Amino acid sequence: MITVTEATATAGALKRLSDEGVSIWLDDLSRKRISTGNLAELVATRNVVGVTTNPSIFQAAIGSGEGYEEQLADLAVRGVTVDEAVRMMTTQDVRAAADVLRPVYDATGGRDGRVSIEVDPRLAHDTAATVAEARQLAWLVDRPNVMIKIPATKAGLPAITAVIAQGISVNVTLIFSLERYREVMAAYLAGLEQAAAKGLDLAAIHSVASFFVSRVDSEIDKRLTVLGTDEALALKGKAALANARLAYEAYEEVFGGDRWTALAGAKANRQRPLWASTGVKDPAYKDTLYVDELVAPGTVNTMPEGTLNATADHGDIHGDTVTGGYAQARADLAAVEKLGISYDEVVGKLEDEGVAKFEAAWQELLDAVTKSLDSKGVEV
Repeated sequence: MITVTEATATAGALKRLSDEGVSIWLDDLSRKRISTGNLAELVATRNVVGVTTNPSIFQAAIGSGEGYEEQLADLAVRGVTVDEAVRMMTTQDVRAAADVLRPVYDATGGRDGRVSIEVDPRLAHDTAATVAEARQLAWLVDRPNVMIKIPATKAGLPAITAVIAQGISVNVTLIFSLERYREVMAAYLAGLEQAAAKGLDLAAIHSVASFFVSRVDSEIDKRLTVLGTDEALALKGKAALANARLAYEAYEEVFGGDRWTALAGAKANRQRPLWASTGVKDPAYKDTLYVDELVAPGTVNTMPEGTLNATADHGDIHGDTVTGGYAQARADLAAVEKLGISYDEVVGKLEDEGVAKFEAAWQELLDAVTKSLDSKGVEV
C-alpha cells in the first residue's frame, strides 16, 4: 500500500503532468486491484483519473483466476458458454471500476473518470458486428463513464461513426499511422454530426484516440540496427516521438477547422489524443521517455503501473514537449524514410500485428476460462 508520506513525496511529477493538461489513466485492471482498494488508492494518491483495458490485460487478470473463483463457479452452474462467461466477468470488472472513478467523472463533467472496454477483437474487420457488440457492452456495463474501445481498422472507421451517432462514448484504439489518425478524427466528426441530426446532446458524448507509441520505435529501431550505420543508429528512439508529435499537429489542425467550429457551437467535445503503449521496451531508453517527451495540453497518457510509478519517482515534467517540435519530427521521419525504411509498411505491419496480438490474447483468455468451467464439471 502507498502511504500518505510516500504519496506526498512522489506526487510532484504526476501533479505537474496533470497541471500541464495531461490526464493520467492507468493501463491495467483486475478484480484484485478493485477489491483491495488499490485502484481507489491510485486515484487518491497518483493523480489517476481513468482506466484502460484491452484483451491482453483481461487475459492476464482473469487467466490467473485470482478473485474470479466465485463468479466462475456460478457461471459453471448456469452452464453458460465461454463467450458469455468472459463477457460477464469483464463487464463486471469495468462496471466496478467505473463506480470507483465516478466521482472523477462527475467532477470533470465527463471528461475523465472513464473506464474503457474493448469489443471482441475477433470482430476487428466486421463493421456491423463491431457496432452490435459496442451497443451490447454499453448496455451490460450500464455506466455513463464507460468508453467502448473500437480498433482503427478500415472496418472500424464506419463503426466509430455509427456508435458515436448513437450517443455512446468511444475510445478508438490501435492507431499507428498519421493517415489513419486523420480518418479516425473524420469518423468521429461524422458521428457527432449524425448525433446532432438526431437531436442528441453532444455534450454527453466523449472520445479519445489511442495513438500507439513504443511499438513504433521497437519496429523501426530493429530495422535501424540491421542497417548499422552511424546515421541509422543516431535515429534510434526518435521515430515514435516524431510520429506522436505530428499526430498532435494533425489534432490541432482538425479541431481548429471550420467543421469542428460548427460542432463546438453545439457543445461537442474534442476527441483527445491518448498516448498508448507508453511503457518503454528498450532498456537503453529512460523508462519515462514516452511520458516526459509527450506533454501537451488536452491529451491523455495511459500508463502501465510500472511507468506510472517511474514517473512519480523520477519523471522530468518541464512543460509542453510537443508543440514546438513539428519541424524536427518531420525531419526525423524523413531521415528514416531516406534510409529505405518505409513508414507506410511499418505502420501497416504494426496495425496487423496489434489486431493479431489482441486476438491471440483473447483466445488464451477463452481457453483459460473454458478450462476453469470444465474443471467444475460443466459442458461449455
